[in-house]
Amino acid sequence: MATPPSRTSTIQARAIKMLWRSLAGRGPGTLWRLARLIGPLVHRFSRREREVTETNLVQVYPDMGAAERRRLAGDSLTHSAATMLEIGFAWMGEPERVESSLLAIHGRELLDEARAEGRGVIVLAPHFGNWEILNFWLSSHFPFTAMYEPPKIGELDAVTRAGRERMGASLVPTNPRGVAALLKALKRSEAIGILPDQEPSWGSGVFAPFFGRPAYTATLLPKLVARTEARVVTGVARRLPGRGFEIHFLAADERVYSADEVTSATGVNACVEAAIALDPAQYQWEYKRYRKVIQEQEGHPDHRRFRIY
Repeated sequence: MATPPSRTSTIQARAIKMLWRSLAGRGPGTLWRLARLIGPLVHRFSRREREVTETNLVQVYPDMGAAERRRLAGDSLTHSAATMLEIGFAWMGEPERVESSLLAIHGRELLDEARAEGRGVIVLAPHFGNWEILNFWLSSHFPFTAMYEPPKIGELDAVTRAGRERMGASLVPTNPRGVAALLKALKRSEAIGILPDQEPSWGSGVFAPFFGRPAYTATLLPKLVARTEARVVTGVARRLPGRGFEIHFLAADERVYSADEVTSATGVNACVEAAIALDPAQYQWEYKRYRKVIQEQEGHPDHRRFRIY
């Protein structure tokens, strides 16, 4: 029997849904101004987000000065606040208004060429900019399937699914049935979306370098490529503060096509790094990307123990 929702989670869900609905009609300019007010408060009072963000930045930009890292951390948390505020706009705003907020599409030919060749497209969509806006555009212009894991606050499941599916996206579960659905979509020369920067469960990934440090990375991609010969691209919706967004599709690092899982995962992480380079402040650095650690193994000098959180 499912555990009934707690009173706290019910109140949280209602408040979040009210926020999204109240902001659905607001444009990017208003939402960015609100984010600039909220972001510094998150940086000051939310210890967890601040510390994880700053710890990650130390790992990936070790040569950056401390003052510059603090500014980057603050800017990143402001962009994360903007993403939260923009969800109502992406999921519930008038589709014409959301479409008009997209001021440029870069690299669309990568998708069009693959489909013209009868190949499916795997879009690696890291937590950069506003990935919900990316989902909106992809599902508006292509048959699009993405894996979906219900939110931690269960009462938000219905509104989340409705928002992501409203332009035609098909959401599938993060289990073997979902993988089978992704394979079928690729064989129909459709597009699918994968989050490349979330840590998978043990046994579903390998350690591969991410900004020079081992990060546990999913190995789903080489399995999909091997069975479908799909084209891989990186896709992000980059925020143009106060004005709107621009979509970028980037050709994938060639290593993603390797049958070797470590090589492919290394290519995946390189794709994420290339997207971050567009504007490091727009990456969600408060996610614990280095949470899993490599255990020391006798006779394996490349395996070492480290812990940064």
